[in-house]
Amino acid sequence: MAKEKEVKTNAMRILETMKIPYESHTYECKEFIDGLQIADMLGEPYDKVYKTLVTVGNSKNYYCFVIPIAEELDLKAAARSVGEKSVEMLHVKDINAVTGYIRGGCTAIGMKKQYVTRVDESAILLEKMIVSGGKLGLQLELAPDDLLKASQGEYADIIRH
Repeated sequence: MAKEKEVKTNAMRILETMKIPYESHTYECKEFIDGLQIADMLGEPYDKVYKTLVTVGNSKNYYCFVIPIAEELDLKAAARSVGEKSVEMLHVKDINAVTGYIRGGCTAIGMKKQYVTRVDESAILLEKMIVSGGKLGLQLELAPDDLLKASQGEYADIIRH
């Protein structure tokens, strides 16, 4: 019997090209489900699983923010972290056109263009974090500093306190 070949996402190919170690986690998923449900399905603590949010600034530039799944993005802090007056969430219908990914499969690694990326500073405390792998049903586990390297991101205090 032929072994089923794992389909690589753009994010996985980039990590491999950069020789960044990661572990993939798959789960059954036909449509978008929120990060809390994904963490539950994977048996992972909420503070280890992060979601990727895309915003648009006053300047019409796009920005990528990676925050813990149970937290909310502080739009003012997020804007300050990228030097904008304000940012607002990208409309769901525009996610694919802007990022090349679909809702629920969006990751900071390997978007259509390299957008300015900020990862919430809470990730600094983690040995490993889990982020979307670039498609529904796939999560990637890697070191926070490796996510920064792969996404050309920086840490920032961007969640609502």
